[in-house]
Amino acid sequence: MSNIYTERPDLQTLPRIKERISFLYLEKCIINRLESAISVKDCNGIVCVPAASIGVLILGPGTTISHRAVELLGGAGASIVWVGEQGVRYYAHGRPLTTSSKLLSAQAKAVSNTRSRLAIARMMYQMRFPNEDVSGLTMQQLRGREGSRIRKVYRKMSDETGVPWNGREYDPDNFFYSDSINMALSAAHACLYGISHSVIVALGCSPGLGFIHTGHDKSFVYDIADLYKTELTIPIAFKVVKEGTFDIGRTTRIAVRDVVKDTDIMNRMAVDIHRLLINPVTGYEGEELESGCLTLWDDKLGLVKSATAYGIDTNDDNLDEL
Repeated sequence: MSNIYTERPDLQTLPRIKERISFLYLEKCIINRLESAISVKDCNGIVCVPAASIGVLILGPGTTISHRAVELLGGAGASIVWVGEQGVRYYAHGRPLTTSSKLLSAQAKAVSNTRSRLAIARMMYQMRFPNEDVSGLTMQQLRGREGSRIRKVYRKMSDETGVPWNGREYDPDNFFYSDSINMALSAAHACLYGISHSVIVALGCSPGLGFIHTGHDKSFVYDIADLYKTELTIPIAFKVVKEGTFDIGRTTRIAVRDVVKDTDIMNRMAVDIHRLLINPVTGYEGEELESGCLTLWDDKLGLVKSATAYGIDTNDDNLDEL
């Protein structure tokens, strides 16, 4: 048994999220650690991947991963997402890249106030209608505009590719239940959700605190992913079906991976999330990813030092009487 201890790398020495490969999907394999890389073994052999180069590791059915591999990936700030067949079902995820909670605090503050939540939700819709002013529209009006936009995109892609489109229909518990285009859309969207989730947790935000979506542990993931579907996953899905393939899930994942790499979408997500949360609405001025400084909250003093034995030779009043 190895007793080798490897110190967690300093946060500033790790590659930023924009410098990493978007995601690596693995299934039916054994994952171990080999120095600073993970080793992936299946019936075809062994491949090593540097842990710090991965944005999110998506683990499908039939994967076995060692404790040491998870330790390495966690220390490198890579998210680990456990999914079901073809990535349709989501089960669990790993730890974030940052140790600071300031961006999370800004998110929680904004989503807890109706006025600021509405303002950020409108900002998200404004990103989809860049040539229009949506500041005076209600959420009901915005949902209607968005629904009309998505339907037009589906019809346009169907006309351009010749792929029949009869509406979005799928079963989360059965990937093969729907037709080819819906299977491709499910596979493409699952990849986009994983990427969005990875960026969100890497920045220290909460996947569950959404501004448009609510009530789900990935509400914010859906908020962010929806900003890029019409330019990324929907065209990819129609293209994959048009070209024809026996394995729609695998082909779609590869296509998404390639386009994400070429379009630098992970960096755009990080920038967009900061732009949404760093503004006068939240009162957060922004900063680079940094190591969190653990302090204690005080209702009068604001923040005070942690790891201090208060009540022993301090000026705290009446502590001994409590």
